[in-house]
Amino acid sequence: MALTLYVDTARWRAHHKHVQEQFPGLVPVCKGNGYGFGHERLSEEATRLGSDLLAVGTTYEAARIKDFFSGDLLVLTPYRRGEEPVPLPDRVVRSVSSIDGVYGLVGARVVIEVMSSMKRHGISEQDLPQLHQAIENVRLEGFAIHLPLDRTDGSDAVEEVIGWMDRLRAARLPLHTMFVSHLKADELARLQQQFPQTRFRARIGTRLWLGDHEATQYRGAVLDVTRVAKGDRFGYRQQKAASDGFLVVVAGGTSHGVGLEAPKALHGVMPRAKGVARAGLATVNRNLSPFVWDGKQRWFAEPPHMQVSILFVPSDAAEPKVGDELVAHLRHTTTQFDRIVDR
Repeated sequence: MALTLYVDTARWRAHHKHVQEQFPGLVPVCKGNGYGFGHERLSEEATRLGSDLLAVGTTYEAARIKDFFSGDLLVLTPYRRGEEPVPLPDRVVRSVSSIDGVYGLVGARVVIEVMSSMKRHGISEQDLPQLHQAIENVRLEGFAIHLPLDRTDGSDAVEEVIGWMDRLRAARLPLHTMFVSHLKADELARLQQQFPQTRFRARIGTRLWLGDHEATQYRGAVLDVTRVAKGDRFGYRQQKAASDGFLVVVAGGTSHGVGLEAPKALHGVMPRAKGVARAGLATVNRNLSPFVWDGKQRWFAEPPHMQVSILFVPSDAAEPKVGDELVAHLRHTTTQFDRIVDR
């Protein structure tokens, strides 16, 4: 009995091909938990796509993924002097976001990140005059810009990239390749048309692997079902059942990421109101689980355990049976499945 990730493989791969057609020169991203699929699986899928370059999050990920992917690897986390050295092959390309970082990677293959409106990391316009000398001792693979997802100020992503292209060109720096993130297909096409001598390569993870929500589904298997009456005590904390119903033990607990949730940016009155309501219910131990049964998302009977969750299903719903599977609405980037099944 397991928490299973089911994949409609043909549909999933068709989506990959569609994204690849929209973004010529696509660089797939495989970082963190491999977007819920794991590093080995996404490395295989990148190879299937014919990718020559795979982007990873850290040097530690590169050290693992190098055994699964035979092409070049681009480490997205910028190099910093004093970081723990990790043995890596020459096919690994390092990101750099400072002049000092460039000087610290003599002989290495590097991509230089410029500071975008994200204001996360990157070289500034004031750094450009110093880059000429700094890049003499590295193998420059190109420049990169990481853009924000939302533009609440109405600014234009393409114009932001163009601004940096103009600055780099004015500084007489090589512009053979520019790596970009979070651009739409038509925006990438506009840039390629305006700068035909530069190859624009989109680094894409979420849109590539998770863009078709109907291609994947998590399900947790029912391990046990126990009928309870109103007032019966149960669980670690011996709480009382609020009404007649069933305690349903389902595969999927904290070790799988069940019950964990990344903070979300809320926009608008209704999402904020729902957030307040959920927080209020949590104070009285009412927490909605990600598991669905009989057409409804069911409540946790108590906080999820390490490998299972206990749900409360009221008596007016169909009784689950051992071996049934409950669909689970889980975030791929925080979930660890027991098994994956291709269909």
